[in-house]
Amino acid sequence: MSTTPCDPHHPVAHLRPPRNWINDPNGLVFHDGHYHVCYQYNPYGATHANLHWGHFRSPDLLTWEPLPIALSPTPGGVDADGCFSGNAVSDGERLVAFYSAHREDRSFQHQPVTWAVSRDGGRTFTPRGELLIPELPEGCTMYRDPYVWQDGDGWRMLVGAALADGRAAALLYDSPDLETWTYRGPFTAREKEPINGTDLLTGEGWECPQYLPPADGRGALIVSAWNLPTGPQSVAALIGAEDDDHFEAGPAVPADHGPDCYAPALLRAPGNRWLLWGWSWEARDEAWAVADGWAGVLTLPREMHVHIDGTLRQQPATELLALRGRHTIHSAGVTHGPQPVDLGSVGRAFDLTARLEPTGNAGLRLLTTPDGCEYLDIRLDSDAGELVVDRDHASLDTRARGGSYRMPCLTDRPVDLRVVVDHSIAEIFLTTTGQVLTLRFYPTGQSPWRLQVRTAPDTRLGYAIDTWELHPLVIKEPSTDATSTPGH
Repeated sequence: MSTTPCDPHHPVAHLRPPRNWINDPNGLVFHDGHYHVCYQYNPYGATHANLHWGHFRSPDLLTWEPLPIALSPTPGGVDADGCFSGNAVSDGERLVAFYSAHREDRSFQHQPVTWAVSRDGGRTFTPRGELLIPELPEGCTMYRDPYVWQDGDGWRMLVGAALADGRAAALLYDSPDLETWTYRGPFTAREKEPINGTDLLTGEGWECPQYLPPADGRGALIVSAWNLPTGPQSVAALIGAEDDDHFEAGPAVPADHGPDCYAPALLRAPGNRWLLWGWSWEARDEAWAVADGWAGVLTLPREMHVHIDGTLRQQPATELLALRGRHTIHSAGVTHGPQPVDLGSVGRAFDLTARLEPTGNAGLRLLTTPDGCEYLDIRLDSDAGELVVDRDHASLDTRARGGSYRMPCLTDRPVDLRVVVDHSIAEIFLTTTGQVLTLRFYPTGQSPWRLQVRTAPDTRLGYAIDTWELHPLVIKEPSTDATSTPGH
């Protein structure tokens, strides 16, 4: 059935269980006619603890069936204190989940690889019960998050790492049968450096490496940057090509320009299409999230590819067009400012397309209180050549984070945007370049939201704006309580 939570900040068109903590997407795989999406899950509360793998599957990315918890820590076992991140592959009738086995009596940065196997379409998994790769390679100080994919008749694996010489790395293994793995060395490694065009860094270590194999010569390695003392911080992409088990790439670029996307994971879909989900963490005080009983949400599934010009491009999965409901705004015109143009009301979940043709600074404002003192701005900074998303006034609740975030945007030509807003998450896609910016915001206003076009004085703006209501995902009733507290 489809449900709309009473909580005004709980998204309805983004995947997550009804309650409790979630973080990294895991185990993304197309198997037996279904998209399987697992995720780090605490069945006991809304904090980062007691990590299991929750599990959904879908035939179409629109209707989702909660399946029983896929992975649970085994008391006294190799994963006694948590089934941490990894991925899954479809191997004939088997669904094989590879993951980081966490124990408190090991270093937090040493999370060796193990696996679990399902032979019933993901309803139950049998853990291996021992480590698949028990030892860290020499000179490795951090080790976690396997990513396995099929390569011809064999299999390959990347593991996120930090090296004693100060470089972050993705380590490469290969196997003929998923059982016996041979270490081939760093697939790529580099010292901490700026992520191009940002003040962020590539990190001392890499988590959750994901590999988009080369097509037309170039592929992408996506890594989640771990920086001390803050820990998880940003997501970088390296664009390049393989040469003799090494990945040669240019400067790191942002995989998401926003502050609230981390640990994205890839799924190879039918038709050689690649989908990506990320974890969008909370941008509010932890006590607030705990009081509401939930934290974290997965981003929309995004189609991803490396363009012929060597840039990484993302857009919402085509299937999500079916979530569009009533066409609420259709407006086109020209304004010369400085008075804003009211376009009409929108709900708390909507899908927007815009073409903007400015001669100076201009943009859109989402007003979430009647007096207009609470708002989210999406504006074009023509002087800097950037698209700016500003949430400094997006919540009157001081427990919500502020900040403004930018991505490059040429404003001397028409700018095409796709914006999906779902209660407390906004994903802004710059359609002209395939870039994306994800952030969370927490409006307090209870009345209908309104949309405006705004321009700086002496700026001409041509605009064409369309918005649609966003239908909730359909979440089927589980045959058993698929997200209940597991028994041991």
